[in-house]
Amino acid sequence: MAADRAGDPADSSAGRYASFDVADAAVLLVDARGRVENWPGTAERLLGRPARDTVGRPAADLLTPDDAARLPALAAECRAHGGWYGRLAARRPDGQPAGVQAQVVPVTDRAGRAHWLILAAAAPAHGWEASRPVLERIVATSPVGMAIVDTDLRYVWSNPALEQFGGGPAHRRLGRRLGEIQPGLDAAALEAQMRRVLHTGEPVTGYEHAGRVVSDPYHERAQTMSFVRLDDPDGRPLGVCYTVIDVTEHYRSRRQLALLDRAGEYIGRTLDVMQTAQDLADVAVPELADCVVVDLLDSVVRGEEPLPGPLSDADTVPLRRGGQQSLRDGVPESTVGIGGLAGYHASSPPVRALAGGGSWRAERLDPRDPDWVAEVPGGRRGHFGELGLHTAMVVPIRARGTTMGVTTFFRSQGDDAFTEDDLRLAEEFVARAAVCMDNARRYTRERQTALALQRSLLPQSSPAQDAVRVASAYRPANELGDIGGDWFDVIALSGARVALVVGEVTGHGIDAVATMGRLRTAVQTLAALDLRPEEVLAHLDDVVDRLAREEQGRRTGAVALGSSCLYAVYDPIGRTCTMASAGHPAPAVVAPDRTVTSTDLPVGPQLGVGGLPFESFELPVAEGSVLALYTDGLLSGVAPGRTGRERLHRALATPGLTLDALCSHVVDELVSARSLDDAALLLAETRALDTGRYATWDLSADPAVVAEARAVVTGQLERWGLADLAFTTELVVSELVTNAIRYAAGPIQLRLIRGQNLICEVSDGSSTSPYLRHSRTTDEGGRGLFLISQFTDHWGTRYTTRGKVIWAEQPFSGQDSGPVVRPVGEQA
Repeated sequence: MAADRAGDPADSSAGRYASFDVADAAVLLVDARGRVENWPGTAERLLGRPARDTVGRPAADLLTPDDAARLPALAAECRAHGGWYGRLAARRPDGQPAGVQAQVVPVTDRAGRAHWLILAAAAPAHGWEASRPVLERIVATSPVGMAIVDTDLRYVWSNPALEQFGGGPAHRRLGRRLGEIQPGLDAAALEAQMRRVLHTGEPVTGYEHAGRVVSDPYHERAQTMSFVRLDDPDGRPLGVCYTVIDVTEHYRSRRQLALLDRAGEYIGRTLDVMQTAQDLADVAVPELADCVVVDLLDSVVRGEEPLPGPLSDADTVPLRRGGQQSLRDGVPESTVGIGGLAGYHASSPPVRALAGGGSWRAERLDPRDPDWVAEVPGGRRGHFGELGLHTAMVVPIRARGTTMGVTTFFRSQGDDAFTEDDLRLAEEFVARAAVCMDNARRYTRERQTALALQRSLLPQSSPAQDAVRVASAYRPANELGDIGGDWFDVIALSGARVALVVGEVTGHGIDAVATMGRLRTAVQTLAALDLRPEEVLAHLDDVVDRLAREEQGRRTGAVALGSSCLYAVYDPIGRTCTMASAGHPAPAVVAPDRTVTSTDLPVGPQLGVGGLPFESFELPVAEGSVLALYTDGLLSGVAPGRTGRERLHRALATPGLTLDALCSHVVDELVSARSLDDAALLLAETRALDTGRYATWDLSADPAVVAEARAVVTGQLERWGLADLAFTTELVVSELVTNAIRYAAGPIQLRLIRGQNLICEVSDGSSTSPYLRHSRTTDEGGRGLFLISQFTDHWGTRYTTRGKVIWAEQPFSGQDSGPVVRPVGEQA
């Protein structure tokens, strides 16, 4: 083996080693007496002497007389310095001298016998001789670590620069493998690269490796390594030469940039404050810290506006655990769970960071100090040493001049302490996370405001009526989608009928919610006029058009334009449902045998768009059927078109469920938890009014029939047990029938309905509506409707295709005159 220390190339007698071109050298072995023991083919080519003429001869016979005389001195120098390197003059068979560069190393065999190992190569030409000392000095003083290993991957030679990577001086490396001198490196991976180069002959350049070197055992270092195979003149591999460059700073900078990129990619993916806090903890482990906890002000979690600037009374402000992560399963370093209250001592770094608004770092935590937690559920507390934590950083979470919480970083693995660079990195991506948290907090506040407004505008109860039993569900969009303007309503109408309404406002956000409230109010007002469904939508279309013009005066893009609405009226006496649509999906009908069909409702234009007039569609409905009215958000999580309707029909056909359970089942089946659109579903199970609860009489246009009408009504009330209402009802019947005979035309019909109230209806063939007026004391008439308004709860007029109906309602005895309502879904 060649020696590993080179002398000054300007003075070959210095006894110190310089670099040597192993690939061109002949390896000779000389015994202690100076006799040649082996003579390889490279030596024969170098000096032109065959092995049979040299093996066993004194080595001095191969040199010129002058250099032969130098051998005793060179041997002494070699023993003193562990080797010698320099130039010798050898003799060819023809007596001509041949310049040889020689490197001599004393070695011993396993039996302890001494030998001389000589590496000899042809001395360079004159031009090379002039530059070789310079090149040797470059190799000796180069900051790039260089080494040569043999085919067994044991060190043969290394330059002084390699010592900076640990493993001791060069002579201590000789004969040893990488794993023996650098246990902190992944020697198996590096030696795999060397074997690959030995096997293929292809060099490997720019191979990056990170680990802990002997010279710096407490910090991870990164090196870039290159490997080149060394061959003899016959192409046989002699070993591998590799170079090492320290790129730790570049490696750390790249990891920091990668961490920031990952933070930008993963933090803030949702508009949820708690999830953003958890993302912050997940990103920081294990790239920066071994354990991270994120504590947020309780007001931030609730979406409220925190106080600006640092907190002067931070020790009294409640903190809630927003996120935590650790290299250890279950985060054993933490004393509270996600969402729990985290208490800290007033003098602890987290509280000081909140109060002062600045970061804090400790390279070494005192293992004897208790942790900073003030109150621990269950009483578990410990010292930092018991928890394995040895270094820490605390960074306040601040954005737009507001402190929202604090993030604490710990390390427990290894001995690396947090540095200033680590603190700057932590501050950088905590600042990024803080902006995301503040955006999420603001969005949470706005979303909660919009949800509260929407809940207040949606029906909280269902009016008492006998036509249908209803169940409803509203599923808002997830946190990534703004609140929409989906709505529904159940409105009691005259004649024991009920209006079922469902609609959707174009757009999202609080503007859409406000517009939804205005449209719902408009529909309720129009419904009170007892208009037909197509007429209600026509008037609602005018309302939307007017709202759109008002919106355009303030900003572009009117939120009301393009809204949709479905208005349906169910009559429990005729068992029919009349409906009209303004750009809204047609309802589904579930028959009593659980078969589901879609109606052939003609869908008109959306509200505010204009175009074709709206058309109504009348559908006979069997008692016990279920009308399913919904917004298109119900099908947003499934394939559109026919496939979506088929899934809706399958869900509606589920047997054995109550109406409320069926409503929840349909929404759960069709609406994704991550849906970006609101969904509303209104189910109405139809009922038929029994014939014993209403009576109808056809009347002639003869004034004498008024007395007969009073008599039949009184008899009907007695059969119903409502004789106490006879006087008022006779008054109402007398006035309404008299007006029909006097002012109307066509057939006259009287109908009495026992519903939630007692309803009296008189229909005729005239389209002229009576009106209430205050008569003077001298007038002979005109007081009839005034008296009716005083003795009844409500009265009004509705128009039909054959005329009109004038109706009046009065409560039963002992019943409040105010409207009766029940929670949505409760059966009357």
